[in-house]
Amino acid sequence: MGDNEAGKLYICATPIGNLEDITLRVLRILQEVDLIAAEDTRNSAVLLKHYDITTPMTSYHEHNEATKAPVLLDKLKNGASIALISDGGMPCLSDPGYVLVRACYDAGIEATVLPGASAGLAALVLSGISARRYVFEGFVPQKASKRDELLAKLAHDGRAIVIYEAPHRILDTLIDLHKAFGDRQAAAVREITKKFEQVNRGKLSELAEHFTHNLPRGEFVLVIEGCIDTPLDFDMSISEHVDGYIGGGMAEKEAIKKVAKERGLPKRDVYQEYKIQ
Repeated sequence: MGDNEAGKLYICATPIGNLEDITLRVLRILQEVDLIAAEDTRNSAVLLKHYDITTPMTSYHEHNEATKAPVLLDKLKNGASIALISDGGMPCLSDPGYVLVRACYDAGIEATVLPGASAGLAALVLSGISARRYVFEGFVPQKASKRDELLAKLAHDGRAIVIYEAPHRILDTLIDLHKAFGDRQAAAVREITKKFEQVNRGKLSELAEHFTHNLPRGEFVLVIEGCIDTPLDFDMSISEHVDGYIGGGMAEKEAIKKVAKERGLPKRDVYQEYKIQ
């Protein structure tokens, strides 16, 4: 695909478990590009072998992206086409990639996305928790003070919260979530799309109890319901107040009614204010 003009960067989603979860477009691009920049070439080699793709690969991960991005950028400037892939799912979401994407934009090089599998979205759909509004936090900080600071900020957020976690940290994270959020509904989703896919649903305390007696295996995505009892902080706008309840799973009509009651306003006024936002 290379030529005398600048090349193009293709940001490609790859399967998060089941190798069949890949689009026809991604398969075609992986065959046609000049180079594949992979987070782990050994891991990606399994996918490429499965589909008989022989395109050359080079490693591009969080430990070398600062030095490797300029190398890849030079190749793009010289007309090479490059596919950017992670170990699974969508690159740039808790995976390396944004440095190269931003460098492409700064250099005037075209980049496009080939959407597909995403562990966070898949878990959100499987969780049974309202996905009307959600926030993706990726991996929470390992340092206790940083983790506590983040969870304190999220404690009153009305949106569902999506978090990635490793099996050896899942129990401690559930305990910290319970301490910061109270005993909310949540789901611990693991091995998404794989043979042993599993969704454990329940209160945070129940999930912590479960994994106290059952050894966690596989990579996890945690989905926690948003704060339904939004604090009566009238520094926020009426629209933000309504959205807080809606994000927690409440219907718009009920949210408007509740905000009107809490603020001592006619429902009509709250409705009009909310709708003109």
